[in-house]
Amino acid sequence: MVGITQVFEGREAIAILCLLISGICDLFDGKVARHKKDRTDQEKLFGIQIDSLCDLVAFGVLPACIGYKMGFNYGLGLASAILIVLCGLIRLGYFNVMEEERQRTTAENRKEYQGLPITTSSIILPLLFLGKRNIPNAAYPYVFQGFMLALAVLFVLDIKVKKVSAKSIFLMFTLAALVILGIWKFAPSH
Repeated sequence: MVGITQVFEGREAIAILCLLISGICDLFDGKVARHKKDRTDQEKLFGIQIDSLCDLVAFGVLPACIGYKMGFNYGLGLASAILIVLCGLIRLGYFNVMEEERQRTTAENRKEYQGLPITTSSIILPLLFLGKRNIPNAAYPYVFQGFMLALAVLFVLDIKVKKVSAKSIFLMFTLAALVILGIWKFAPSH
């Protein structure tokens, strides 16, 4: 929510930073939940639902707001903002149904996802923002829009995406820290 407010205050860098921080937090929420061994079935189902609702706001609505503020408030631009939210919603709804079924039949940890996880926007879009200075100013909103459309399609595409390992999480966390430093360096001082 802080990121969304920062979008409309004109602080794009802070909004992108909030997106990235949301992604970092999402890396650990499942691990924290799994350490609580005495959860009831209802608490587990609640966790799946609340996690997806948070993911939709952080990784679907926040990017859509960033795109909308760039001027995607008509035509294909508006469609890209709407699609990242709708495809994210469809992806998360499908995941919730499949995860509930999976948990009824096995206690194994998930090894792969169906479709690109919506949380991927927390790495891709900040990296795109960091590379902004290498893209002509007039073209950047369209590149951002293109990435939003691509992510939206990948959220619902019938592909298998391998779940990342602990080593990969460490690498993503390191990358995220570098992106935070890069964004902080380029954030306006006001």
